[in-house]
Amino acid sequence: MAARVSPLRLLSAAVHLLVWPGLMLAVGGWRWPEGWVFAGWFVAMCTHTLVWLYRHDPALLEERYRKPGSGGQSGADRLIVYLVFAAFVAWIVLMPLDARRVHWTPPLPVGVEVLGGLLLLPGWFLVFRAFTDNTFLSPLVRIQAERGHRVISTGVYGVVRHPMYLGAILMFLGAPLLTGSLSALAVGMAESLLIVVRVIGEERLLVRELPGYDEYCRRVRYRLIPYVW
Repeated sequence: MAARVSPLRLLSAAVHLLVWPGLMLAVGGWRWPEGWVFAGWFVAMCTHTLVWLYRHDPALLEERYRKPGSGGQSGADRLIVYLVFAAFVAWIVLMPLDARRVHWTPPLPVGVEVLGGLLLLPGWFLVFRAFTDNTFLSPLVRIQAERGHRVISTGVYGVVRHPMYLGAILMFLGAPLLTGSLSALAVGMAESLLIVVRVIGEERLLVRELPGYDEYCRRVRYRLIPYVW
């Protein structure tokens, strides 16, 4: 099954997962321990997930390369995808600019940086488990009829309905705390709000068009944060 994934796809994935931490370290300097911690975490998490998908779920790996606007994705969701990506780029650049170059915001206490690093650990777990538990984890909000789309309710999906989004939010908030950039933290909070907007729109589609999703929502009550929302 792994042969279904082209070498060009893998090369593209490798470049993608290296360019962002590389850009961050290039701006922040190579003698930046916090930057190296995040860069190492990011590359390790992405590599771990990519290798697992290549070996165990190449169909999902191909789905992850689907172009925005295809497969029935709505224009509104396409706009959110572009906004999240633009915010991600700003987030990556702001961390080294703020913490290492221009110092727009004051440095954070060591304890806060440690807390930020600790938030990355459950972030990795949730993102990876979301991929391993849900073979329909498309980057686009759409019904994957051609892949036999069905409700997934096991694993981390038995705790919250959108575990990958929760993992991403932990990254968007934890990395700026680790690197000491309050401006990047503000962008991370904005990204988190965009994710919340996307969750609401995605669930409207799934309740309307995916059989069994409304019953799943009644069984698993929380979208992102257990006992909160």
